[in-house]
Amino acid sequence: MGDSDVMQLYSRRILALTTEIPHQGRLAAPHGSAMRRSPHCGSSVTVDVTMKDGRVAEFAQEVRACALGQASASVLGKAVIGQTRDRLETARDQLRAMLKQDAAPPTEPFEELEALLPAREYPNRHASILLAWEAVLAAIDEVQAKA
Repeated sequence: MGDSDVMQLYSRRILALTTEIPHQGRLAAPHGSAMRRSPHCGSSVTVDVTMKDGRVAEFAQEVRACALGQASASVLGKAVIGQTRDRLETARDQLRAMLKQDAAPPTEPFEELEALLPAREYPNRHASILLAWEAVLAAIDEVQAKA
């Protein structure tokens, strides 16, 4: 990867998102929790959720990931409250398709994921980008399994 490739991949937009990760930390009494780790790079994300009426009521995340994983977690964290599992799964699937199939970026309220378009060319980074999404879905699944 050349210097210009690295500069494009870690654009100012991506780096700005890494400084704005909301809901950092852990919840005191989560209904569900999950941790996901990328075997490629060692990045990890741990998510706690509480649910009310099928929607995310509270959310917290511990993000130990590269800038791309942090940026993705930042976008998720900004809009996750009030979302259903189905909507989050759709956004995750849109993100995956954007990265792997040249599809359009995810739709509102996750449209900021468009900043990650340059990562299409770096498949070894895709797992880190998807970590927070996989973790939140797994945490919600844990809640649903207990119900």
